[in-house]
Amino acid sequence: MTAVASAGIQFHHGSLVIPAQAVHTTPLGYDRDSVPIGAPLPLAASAEFVHRLSGCGEVVVAFEGKLGDTLLALSGVRAVLDWLRLRSVRVAVRAVGPHAGLITRTGLIWQPQATTPNGWRAVIGDRPGIEAHGSEAAVSLMLDPAAPPCWSTDGRAHPDLPARHYLALERRLGIRLPDTAPFAPTLATGPNNLVEELRSVGWLGGLNLAAITATSWPERKDYTAQRYITLAEHVAEAHQAQARLLLIGGNPGNGLRITAEAPRRHVQVLRLDGMPADHLADLFPHCHLIVGNDTGLTHLAAMARGRDGTSPPVIGLYARHSHSKWSTGLPHHHAVATDLSARMHQGDLCPVRDAIVADTDVHMDAFPPAALAQVCLELLNGVRP
Repeated sequence: MTAVASAGIQFHHGSLVIPAQAVHTTPLGYDRDSVPIGAPLPLAASAEFVHRLSGCGEVVVAFEGKLGDTLLALSGVRAVLDWLRLRSVRVAVRAVGPHAGLITRTGLIWQPQATTPNGWRAVIGDRPGIEAHGSEAAVSLMLDPAAPPCWSTDGRAHPDLPARHYLALERRLGIRLPDTAPFAPTLATGPNNLVEELRSVGWLGGLNLAAITATSWPERKDYTAQRYITLAEHVAEAHQAQARLLLIGGNPGNGLRITAEAPRRHVQVLRLDGMPADHLADLFPHCHLIVGNDTGLTHLAAMARGRDGTSPPVIGLYARHSHSKWSTGLPHHHAVATDLSARMHQGDLCPVRDAIVADTDVHMDAFPPAALAQVCLELLNGVRP
């Protein structure tokens, strides 16, 4: 039994396959592994949806809302583009909105020479994106995180949002699409002057950890800088090394702000507030481990890949929401969750959508830094399977 278990919280490895009978799921309606790629499904496609998509010469990817919801929905964009390729429908694809730069990093965007029958356009995005860009579209596809259920097929549950979106679109489009779990696209990284500056002054050397303090719901999801520092001190002591901790904050309203704190015995702390997401995508692969609450920057950290194609382990902290749904589903994206989060996962529930009031006031203090440090050490040392 680990320290995490004794503290009443649970570790969930990102590569764990969840049996369909262990959680509440919706049957996909076919054994996906037995259907060849490109073959019709034993379910009727959405005829009007397919007709309109088939006549499009342009796909506009338009997300205007939360970063996390956007990143977890990009598998839905991938599903539509995979279908268009299988049908040999040539389209131009472009991204608009505040997340366009990050979306381009997925490799989903391309601009071939395209014919545009009837001038048709498809818009894929969230509600604000559809409202902003969908008025002249022949078909609009809104990827709502509350809509797709936890699917099950071939004896396996697919609870993460990227899997939910991709499989929901596969059913609507009516043919077996090529992608398999994990369904989340990854973000390419490249040269970055700010990252190189941090490296040149020593912040990316030695034992390097990153912690995400930014959140849209601080009263519920802020683990706090002090708890992260205490966590880093435990890790550094165990490694008998000086750790460098990057505290990743949100946008304070006045742009990028970088502040170094006075050195501590085992930890040097650098606060990075207001660092743009595209810079963070280049920074995260240089860390040894990343810890964050259930928020968009944690999902970003999991999806960012280094130039060698690898990513450091990422740990998400889940106090109230399902640890499996609000995840990228990538094998290095792990979760530490409370019993309440585990019950939300098991029943495919949401405390907000389903108006579930916790019987105790569960906050981020449910995760003792010492217990969380044990998980970090096992991942850093390669102990966790």
